[in-house]
Amino acid sequence: MRVHITARHEAPVKVCAQAHSFAYSDPMPRDEPSVTAWAALLRVHAALLPRLERELAAVGMPLAWYDVLLEVNAAPDRRLRMTELGARAVLSRERISRVVDELERAGLARRERNPDDGRSLLAGITDEGRARLRAAAPTYLDGIARHFGAHLRGDEARVLAAALFRVLRAEEPGSGASAAATPSGG
Repeated sequence: MRVHITARHEAPVKVCAQAHSFAYSDPMPRDEPSVTAWAALLRVHAALLPRLERELAAVGMPLAWYDVLLEVNAAPDRRLRMTELGARAVLSRERISRVVDELERAGLARRERNPDDGRSLLAGITDEGRARLRAAAPTYLDGIARHFGAHLRGDEARVLAAALFRVLRAEEPGSGASAAATPSGG
């Protein structure tokens, strides 16, 4: 797998992941841990996502549906504005709209006008959507445990989650932070 990374004012740098090590071609320094971590994150995501998708599909729940239903179910009153859902789910805004359409046709979600402003739309989860989400949850959680958690030792999951959430908080729109202003130590 090749990942193309463009450093500021430099030509693209190719990062080639080979088995358990990463090889860098110039001008990237060979010991740049953030690039190594980024390449590993992308590879893990690319390797595990199709497995989780297949396992959830086998129980009748596409991963995109699970993601959207999970976010809506966790929201106050089990409803979210479509814009909020787009910000929370790990899908593009265009894909969110299509997934909610699919969920509506399947009877697992509904759209309704926001009573607070009458203009925006809310996505809500139906009772059938909650039941299907609960039924698929063991498959999802088992897949994460087998394909991801089983390969982490000791405190690695907690440390990894803390680091990734720190990056997410710094890079989320409206956070007021930027990568340049975020201290690397914490």
